[in-house]
Amino acid sequence: MVETMNKTWFLACQVQDVPENGGVCVKVKDQQIALFHFARRGEWYATQNECPHRQQMALSRGMIGSQGEEPKVACPFHKKTFSLKTGACLSGDVEAIKTYSVMVKDESVYIFMESDEI
Repeated sequence: MVETMNKTWFLACQVQDVPENGGVCVKVKDQQIALFHFARRGEWYATQNECPHRQQMALSRGMIGSQGEEPKVACPFHKKTFSLKTGACLSGDVEAIKTYSVMVKDESVYIFMESDEI
């Protein structure tokens, strides 16, 4: 864990712990975070794990893909899709999800969270 001015980079896991073009759930304190390795794009994303449609902890098991240039995840239960960049719902009237910055360094994956979020 590295802290800087009310913001913290948490060690989430190692690169090999996340399947390429898939996701895992990481628990940071009491929060469940969905962490995605979008290998086809060479990018990493993190969001809240809870789908706001039915308040189920499921997004880490969703399918990732693209809508135009926008990377997205689809809830495995209800197929609501969310932008991995902004968290906006791309398929209806469901509220946006929280997104987090991700950093990969020396085969370790870190998630950036505000200190008041944990």
